[in-house]
Amino acid sequence: MRFLAGSRRGAVDERLLWSRDLRFVHRLASSLPGARMYELDAGIVVIAPADELTDAFAAEIATANHSPSFGLVTLDMTLPEGERHLVALSSAVQQSGLAERIGMAQSSHQLQTKMLDYFFTLRMHAIAFQPIVDLVTGDLIEYECLFRPQMPGLQTSITNIVDAAISTGRTIELDSFIVRAILQRVSSLQAERKARGLPPFHLAINFTPASLLDPQFEATAFAAMCKEVDLHPRQITLECTEQQAVSDLAPLVKQVKALRRLGFGFAIDDAGAGYASFTLIAALRPSVIKIDRDIASGIARDDAKQALVEAFVSFGGKIGALLLAEGIERRADLAMLTALGVDLGQGYLIGKPNVQPLQPRPMEKLRLGATRHAVSRRVRAGHSRGRPARVAVQR
Repeated sequence: MRFLAGSRRGAVDERLLWSRDLRFVHRLASSLPGARMYELDAGIVVIAPADELTDAFAAEIATANHSPSFGLVTLDMTLPEGERHLVALSSAVQQSGLAERIGMAQSSHQLQTKMLDYFFTLRMHAIAFQPIVDLVTGDLIEYECLFRPQMPGLQTSITNIVDAAISTGRTIELDSFIVRAILQRVSSLQAERKARGLPPFHLAINFTPASLLDPQFEATAFAAMCKEVDLHPRQITLECTEQQAVSDLAPLVKQVKALRRLGFGFAIDDAGAGYASFTLIAALRPSVIKIDRDIASGIARDDAKQALVEAFVSFGGKIGALLLAEGIERRADLAMLTALGVDLGQGYLIGKPNVQPLQPRPMEKLRLGATRHAVSRRVRAGHSRGRPARVAVQR
């Protein structure tokens, strides 16, 4: 390869970037005084000093050029010169996400590790806020904070990031990174609201069970972390996600009780799916039970889903928990969930996630009189056939 010859630059640490996008790489190289660029048969390479060719700088240029795929790695200066460039080129191609197409794919674990490493180096990720409302009054209760990875050159979702963290044993590192980013962002927004005379923020943040048991999220330590950015525990609901099974409930129960005593709300996410069983919910005694979106979707036309939600409403009333339905996208489903006694709701129908926290749509505009009437008749008919009447949830 042409760039293997005459490229030695002494002991200066260097990095190599590979991409198929010539325009992107030309723009990148033109902004780096110490860069050398080499066009290959399958893509283009730029080599530059490590302190110039950073992940953040490459991501910034990529964002301005329609986010092309690329791979960026550090040259191993302990290897012989020719070998060091070949190894770096191979790694960069693999990292770019195009490796499988050209027969250079690594193991899933290695690729997940590299994806996470790349994720943690960036500081341009977005946080979106989706409103959660009282289904009866339409009042805004809080916003769920939804983390949106922004990774130029690599199209992925937060679900893939979380799955990678679970597979590689890095869930605590991930939650710490995300939670700190959310707290900083919300603190900034709250300062703006305070200056305008608006009420304080209330927000919901997702956690994995493993992270809730980590010392940095011990109840007192986490409360102190929140107060450092002018947030009170009563403004925050912690959502325990269902991606991980809980082998020993006792430590988690103890931690949840400690968090609740300090004022934090606690929610079990995805009830009715995954590991969020009645046993887990009964043990943790959450303040909020979130009904899985697959159950809420189409519930107006599904007797089995209605029966399941009725059971959750009754169960929630007995343990003092509010019911929250997520993924509400149809007016008929909204009406049915309200009629069944679900307290809170969120979804695209009510308000889409946005990087600026927006007000939800007015509830009176979402309700259809005919739909409400039809749902009420259906619920009454169900009760007359022997279904248990719903138990009112105590607020």
